[in-house]
Amino acid sequence: MIIPSQIELAETHKRISGLINKTPVLTSHFLNKIYNADLFFKCENFQKVGAFKIRGAINTLLSLPTEKLVNGVATHSSGNHAAALALAARLLKSEAFIVMPKTAPEIKKKAVKGYGGKITFCEPTLEARETTCNRIVEETGAYFVHPYNNIDIVKGQATCAKEIFDSGFKLDYLIAPVGGGGLLSGSALSAFYYSPSTKVIGAEPKGADDAFRSIRDNKIYPSINPKTVADGLLTSLGEITFELIKKYVDEIITVGEDSIIRAMRDIWERMKIVIEPSAAVPLAVVLENQEKFKNKSIGVILSGGNIDLDNFNWNSN
Repeated sequence: MIIPSQIELAETHKRISGLINKTPVLTSHFLNKIYNADLFFKCENFQKVGAFKIRGAINTLLSLPTEKLVNGVATHSSGNHAAALALAARLLKSEAFIVMPKTAPEIKKKAVKGYGGKITFCEPTLEARETTCNRIVEETGAYFVHPYNNIDIVKGQATCAKEIFDSGFKLDYLIAPVGGGGLLSGSALSAFYYSPSTKVIGAEPKGADDAFRSIRDNKIYPSINPKTVADGLLTSLGEITFELIKKYVDEIITVGEDSIIRAMRDIWERMKIVIEPSAAVPLAVVLENQEKFKNKSIGVILSGGNIDLDNFNWNSN
């Protein structure tokens, strides 16, 4: 695998900058006090489609030859990547064919439809997602865009952390959630080039710890029957993200469900902003490891804000 260069990351950022939001970095004196650290929250919940995924999706489509878009694009996703690809396709006057598990949150189904994506529902397994998507690609001739195991996706996601470093923040740690690994591997690449003294940590639920085990044992474990409120972190690593995480990420730390909900509630109540459970996992890492992070400067990527309020129970795992 050819590792993207710093020049490529800069070119990617320039390519997509007019089609994404430059999201703010916010702080909270109250949260700094109770978490015993200086926390800097990169608010991708304010991004288009409500999540960082638009960065990778729009970069991938802009990087494709025009003829690849003629028959549309296709993917499988539980939500945020699906919405991002649907919007990116619409912006480039193409079609998006989206395979979603029937158990996906309603808010994410509505978002995909709202952006013009053509949804096909399937059983909530990776095999069902891939089989259904392969069938649609064969029937339509659409170009398949993998949710994370795609180097153009990774380069797009890398621009999130790049914006933090471009703004002059000096961080001891940068923490990003990890599902398929696109955001984490991209964040680690940006740190390597723009802030090499910053240690990068992946944040993962204990009930969906396939990335932690994969890096520990040096082989990719599939995500089988994950049990977590963080519905955006249910996928396993891809070959590309696995290799990048092995090379550039310092460690992956897993956290419990109670901590995820506590961290999510703290952000809602103290910062007055809406985030989804997956976005709270990095702060949960700080919550469970306060001695490790005491008095440190920490970048926390809030990956998205798409939560199904009708079905979320704040008091249940």
